[in-house]
Amino acid sequence: MQVDLLDTGYGGVEGPRVDEHNRLYFSDVIDGGVFRRNADGSVETLIPRRMPVGGIAFNIGNNLLVTGPSVALWNETTRQLRDVFTGIPGRASDNFNDLTVDDRGSVWIGTVNGHSVGPLDAPRPPGDLYRLDPDGSATVVWEGVGTSNGLGFSPDGKLLYHCDTQPGHVMVYDVTADRQLRDRRLFAKVEGGMTDGMTVDAEGGVWVAALLVGEVQRFRPDGTLDRKVAIPQKKVLSVAFGGPDLRDLYVATALSRRMRGSIYRARCDIPGLPLPMGRLSAGGGQ
Repeated sequence: MQVDLLDTGYGGVEGPRVDEHNRLYFSDVIDGGVFRRNADGSVETLIPRRMPVGGIAFNIGNNLLVTGPSVALWNETTRQLRDVFTGIPGRASDNFNDLTVDDRGSVWIGTVNGHSVGPLDAPRPPGDLYRLDPDGSATVVWEGVGTSNGLGFSPDGKLLYHCDTQPGHVMVYDVTADRQLRDRRLFAKVEGGMTDGMTVDAEGGVWVAALLVGEVQRFRPDGTLDRKVAIPQKKVLSVAFGGPDLRDLYVATALSRRMRGSIYRARCDIPGLPLPMGRLSAGGGQ
């Protein structure tokens, strides 16, 4: 796959999402801010300075869902940011990180606890995995998830994939009919690096940002490695599909000694799996 540089100059690009107008939304987890790259290549700042935003999703009501010290909704019309979830009393929630959305509009999101800066392999206390529902309720669906990162459902919604960054693992859970999680187990492992963001394609393949490896790796539904896509920077942070046919693969990186954090794009022979829109209310519960 040919990988083309779209934009550079950031600390660390995260949370890529592409809307129906082929506009790319992303954050900078190191320097702060949430941005939108328009189809003509121009970039505008939507939310200045907010950090560290590790996850972004589209939400009903012309809202953009962003993570960080809270889960918040940014409204396109008012340009205002409003918290919708800050955690459950008694449970650590230093930072809400990557997320995904299910077909009911609920948001599944993990927390990363401990210092947000420092060595990537520094020990961290475990986080939690939450499900935020449109009625404003929040459920802890799994405790002790390690360093929570990329999340994605299988095409039939019966499996949830979840990256645990520091050991380089992609875990998988069974999703029950009442949307609880069972049987957490190892799905795949990135050798020589860590796992960061991920996405799922229409065939059920799992595409993983291989942090410190300089690759995006695709795993078949049975967990075997299918292909590697070389990226010109080692610190690959996230990956997402976009474009009218969902065959544009966007790859986000962090700064290195050679160049700043960047956004790359490649054409893929397999389309991505569409991500549903969140249905959280701007008046959601805590």
